[in-house]
Amino acid sequence: MRKLIVIFLFPIIGFAQNDKNLCRTLFHINKLIEENHYKPKLVDDSLSVYVYNTFLEELDNNNSLFLISDCNEFKKYKLKIDDYIKEQNCDFLESFYNSYTIAVLRYQLMIDKIIKEPISYSSNEVIQFSNKRFPYYNSESGLKKLYKKKILFDILTTVSQTSENKDSIVSVFKQIADSTKIKILENYSCEAKNKTISKEKFYSIFINAFCSYFDPHTNYFSSSEKSDFLSGLSSSNYSFGMNMMQNKKNELSITEITPYGAAYYCHKLEVGDIVQKIKINGIEYSLNCNNNSKTYEVLNSNETKKATFIIKKNSGEIYSIELQKQLVRDYDNSVYSYILEFENKISGYIKIPIFYSKFENGKTNVSDDVKKEILMLINCKIESLIIDLQDNTGGSMQEAIQLCNFFINAPVVGLAKYSKNKQVLIGRENSKPIFSKPIVILINGYSASASEFFTNAMQDYAMAIVVGTKSLGKASIQEIFEIDNGSKDFLKITTGTFYRVTGKSNQYVGITPTITIPSIFDDQIPREKTLKKTLKNETIKGFIESNSYPFNENQSKIIQQYSAQFDTNPTIQKIIKLKKQVNKLFGTNISSITLNFNSVFNFLKTYNLLWKEINEFKKTEYGVQILNPIYSNGNNENLSNSDKIGIKDIKTNFTIIEAFKILNQLK
Repeated sequence: MRKLIVIFLFPIIGFAQNDKNLCRTLFHINKLIEENHYKPKLVDDSLSVYVYNTFLEELDNNNSLFLISDCNEFKKYKLKIDDYIKEQNCDFLESFYNSYTIAVLRYQLMIDKIIKEPISYSSNEVIQFSNKRFPYYNSESGLKKLYKKKILFDILTTVSQTSENKDSIVSVFKQIADSTKIKILENYSCEAKNKTISKEKFYSIFINAFCSYFDPHTNYFSSSEKSDFLSGLSSSNYSFGMNMMQNKKNELSITEITPYGAAYYCHKLEVGDIVQKIKINGIEYSLNCNNNSKTYEVLNSNETKKATFIIKKNSGEIYSIELQKQLVRDYDNSVYSYILEFENKISGYIKIPIFYSKFENGKTNVSDDVKKEILMLINCKIESLIIDLQDNTGGSMQEAIQLCNFFINAPVVGLAKYSKNKQVLIGRENSKPIFSKPIVILINGYSASASEFFTNAMQDYAMAIVVGTKSLGKASIQEIFEIDNGSKDFLKITTGTFYRVTGKSNQYVGITPTITIPSIFDDQIPREKTLKKTLKNETIKGFIESNSYPFNENQSKIIQQYSAQFDTNPTIQKIIKLKKQVNKLFGTNISSITLNFNSVFNFLKTYNLLWKEINEFKKTEYGVQILNPIYSNGNNENLSNSDKIGIKDIKTNFTIIEAFKILNQLK
């Protein structure tokens, strides 16, 4: 067995399994977990029940594939999975796989029957959506009725999104509905075919259900694992600047936008947008699960230099945008800085999107890049500094520690605890900090792991006022191990947790900002506490006592003053209002929708109006002058496109502007 020397704090997710003896692989995985996991658990009936439930949820994520009779048949395995693993006999999965295959075939046949039947475009029936799982159906007729309702809703939704004018749709409703029906049914037919999965994929799902019992960040993955289909669009180092993958609805969803790439510069594309069609060299490719492979091949071709993407936003808005492939840039462009000026006061701003290291890209570390930016900002005579860790999901622990060296003059910046209660102090280098003026750190619900470690230390030593919303709450440490099963498979195991210098932890609970500035979509962020089997919060003996480094009198006064005007600040109240509307719309239960055009159109109209209001709010620019530190003399004529976009992003970011105002009051 060989342990890989890799320690990162952000999740690595992997799937694929081609080991013929599944239980032998599970046996070796369990052995590794027993030896190395921070809090190993017994392989007993509790594990069996969890793996059984999780496996079923992964195979049938909305309870619309299996019947109650199927589940009653599966229940004979519910308390025996631990025994099968100990005995290294997973023959039961063969029967499980056959039952899944039969259920998929039943689904395919139902969809084929529905396609051949006439569809009425209006019904008195209702469809109910919920974040909770609905019960399994007890008959095929019940499932078929559900599918027909979903299909009708999809048709009415698509028709309703063709125009904001209801009357204009009504006049040509049948023509639009007929053409829409063909496409919707094609997608359902294709989706039904894609329900069929290989045994290897089936086994992979089972293995990861087993691994997740120990915690949500312990995962199995294979060395032969390939990138998710359509996850990247680069060709000979050129890219459209976005990653895409199929979602559960078989739609092609944008999952990532590369900083300073072609998609970034258009300043309209967002993660979660759906790519409906792509036009390349005059040929239009309608994206569905039947032709995605061909489309990917064309996009990835060296001959393809530009393409037009037809995009549908969450609001229902549909638009097209042409992108030209650009050379992919490295991490050395990821950290960037600006100067903010207002009422003769200036502050530096540094954006750190992730804690990257030379291990990842072979060229640069985030700490080296941040240091360069800080020294450049100091040369520009800044009076304070904003460090933006919003959406920073973590990265290299060593880089987070190194970053502490620039600001903290103390021997210990954190604590760690590993298996068998082994505790260690996390020290810093004996070097002089390079910046000691007022600092604000910005965090939100996506700020996690390494970014939380750095923020913890800065907050505990009162080196920074933390502003924003509560962080994600992941304080666990993972290492990667090679599985000794004759293959080259790997296992990422949670081996420990880190703590604040006070002995407290942000695990599960997240970091509470010194000053909270609300965010519209904050409650929609899936934080650590929402995951199954996540490690709970605990406290150990600290290196310093809590509140050993209190804020000075002026800092405390500013914090109190800002909190006092919270209820009267019109922009904050606007955010709170929009947040409540979003929570109502995306809450646990959505009101039932009658399956006719008027009901669906009116429902979407409410949704679209809210989305427009949010987009208009996000366009609001605040009166702060922003400069690239290279051109700090005020000459913006040489600004690049990335600078122009970056400056606009800051001017329209209320949290950044408020952080600047807070800094301006500090002495």
